[in-house]
Amino acid sequence: MMRLNWLAMVPAALFASAAIAQQYPMLDMVAGKVIQKYQGATCEQLWQERAKKNAPRPEREQQALQLLHDDPQMRAAFIDRVAAPVANKLFECGMIP
Repeated sequence: MMRLNWLAMVPAALFASAAIAQQYPMLDMVAGKVIQKYQGATCEQLWQERAKKNAPRPEREQQALQLLHDDPQMRAAFIDRVAAPVANKLFECGMIP
């Protein structure tokens, strides 16, 4: 019975993911770039970037962050998309326990 419930949830999750991508088309592109950045960076590069975390951000990045602050649904969709790949890279680099 539990397997049937699990199998029913998979298509629902995929459908929800596709619906979110249609609702926020730019989100998918931005999330993809964030994931690429972390997966393509070396641990040394990430450590250097963390060291200069108070550096001013580019205007487009500030605008994107403001959108995420203002729209909780968009923020949740973005975090759902990037959390696992970014967390995995940070873990591999010893940046999170």
